[in-house]
Amino acid sequence: MAQSSGTFTGAFDPCPDTPNCVSTQAKPADEEHYLAPIPITGDPDAALAKAIEVLTEMPRTKLVEQQGDYARLEARSLIFRFVDDIELYLDRENGVLHARSAARVGRSDLGVNRKRMNEFVAELKTRL
Repeated sequence: MAQSSGTFTGAFDPCPDTPNCVSTQAKPADEEHYLAPIPITGDPDAALAKAIEVLTEMPRTKLVEQQGDYARLEARSLIFRFVDDIELYLDRENGVLHARSAARVGRSDLGVNRKRMNEFVAELKTRL
């Protein structure tokens, strides 16, 4: 998490050169890591709350931290209990929700982070 004095700065850490991370803040040309930002209409606070709700309804996913427009969650794999970090950032100025999901260890996640985020985005759009 890109922080300064414990406060989120609005920019996620870049995805590593491994295929186990996706982010809405990656460059669109980076097809391996790029995920489109999620447009927010209506109440931004309600949108962030719904985003957290959708994620915490996913198996083995829990909210770890929330500071204003930033939230960090953790998702654990079923068998080996590997931890993936999920970050959300409500960009009020641009009317979008940014998200990043990345494995903490290893090189390949067999597409788990992208699949999770695609499912998250699809479900969130039905609730906004």
